[in-house]
Amino acid sequence: MGLFLSLERSLALMLISLIAACTLSDCYDPLDPNGNITVTFDINQWIPEGYVARVTIQNYYQYRHVDKPGWKLGWTWAKNETILSMAGAFATKQGNCSSFKFQTPPHSCEKSPVIADLMPDALSENKPDGCCHGGLLAAWAINPSKSFSSFEMTIGNLVTNPNVQAPINLTLMAPGPGYTCDLIEDTDPSVYSDIGGKRQLQAYRTWKSTCTYSSFVANQAPICCVSLSTFYNPKITSCPTCSCGCREADKNTVSCIREGYSEPESDSFDNNDIVQCTDHMCPVRIHWHIMTNYVTHWKVKLTISNYNYERNYSNWNVLIQHPGFSQSTTAYSFNSTMLPSFGFSDEVALFWGIEYYNDELLYAEEDKVGAVSTQILLRKDLDSFTLRNGWALPRRIYFNGEDCQMPLPDTFPMLPNVSSSLKPTNPVFLLCIYLTFKRLFT
Repeated sequence: MGLFLSLERSLALMLISLIAACTLSDCYDPLDPNGNITVTFDINQWIPEGYVARVTIQNYYQYRHVDKPGWKLGWTWAKNETILSMAGAFATKQGNCSSFKFQTPPHSCEKSPVIADLMPDALSENKPDGCCHGGLLAAWAINPSKSFSSFEMTIGNLVTNPNVQAPINLTLMAPGPGYTCDLIEDTDPSVYSDIGGKRQLQAYRTWKSTCTYSSFVANQAPICCVSLSTFYNPKITSCPTCSCGCREADKNTVSCIREGYSEPESDSFDNNDIVQCTDHMCPVRIHWHIMTNYVTHWKVKLTISNYNYERNYSNWNVLIQHPGFSQSTTAYSFNSTMLPSFGFSDEVALFWGIEYYNDELLYAEEDKVGAVSTQILLRKDLDSFTLRNGWALPRRIYFNGEDCQMPLPDTFPMLPNVSSSLKPTNPVFLLCIYLTFKRLFT
């Protein structure tokens, strides 16, 4: 009996640990449950002792994009495959190709190659369709036409084609860690259109893998927080203290080194952010201010501030969950679109910058921060609209796909208590009003 109770207790602790890990990792995003990055290998041609393949990296995340310095894709060959040539991308290491003595050296002889994207200014003869974006992938909901990247490679050093096997151990850096990829498996062959869509071509063989992101796997500290204010309450609800870490003990320090996340040694990413010292220590702060309450509409000002001293945010986006987005919404200085709410009562809106105007959130300088802002006009649903109990404040905010630290609801700016604010009217003041009106109308 004691053994049974001990086993039951152990299972319960394991279950609690799994639930806690899932919460910490944000392993399932209810606002984007189908988001992923899919990697597809299409074999389109057989050659002696090998094949020609096209690899496509497709970003299906609604609001998570791949920013600078871009993606890196790696895998391990199942046999003795060699990359003879590539177009649209390159292997970061050639490896030991000494066994190929009397022929053109292969592009890469690495057992576990790492592939990076070419820049847009690459030579035209090395640029197949869909390549060369510098490793950048746009979010699916913002720009589907720029949400994928493709490259071609010729694979050799195989004896017979029927024994071709898919690569294993797929890894994706986009640009940092955090992505976990499934096994690369056989799937239905891809179908392409040709001759203006009048003819269909089919790959000989197709392999696919799906990669999903977790901030817990990335070991990344939070990067953003939310502050709130309203026209009807002088109190400003600041970002929670230590939202993204705690500031240095010296309060007079202007800049702080904020520890980011641990990167593999093979990557050259900076592990630290140099940010302006604040109580919240977040590289990015998002401020929601309720400006005006009209008869049929209400207006909000949304401001995004960058506290980094050395980093700009290109092609940034902000996702906001709020009940007011169920009505028509107009953003004056940002692009915007509504996303599916997947059963939530609160609607979800996505905002991003206007190209060549404010799509880059600039870094901070000295005691100033880089910022972009817009006013948002929302139509009222008179059956549900209210300023009471924080209804007009956002429920959840993401910046570039990362969940921002929200203030606790009991700190939200509330409507003033009208009854307690009423004071007895001064009798002298009433007498003055009476005498004024008597003189005017007699």
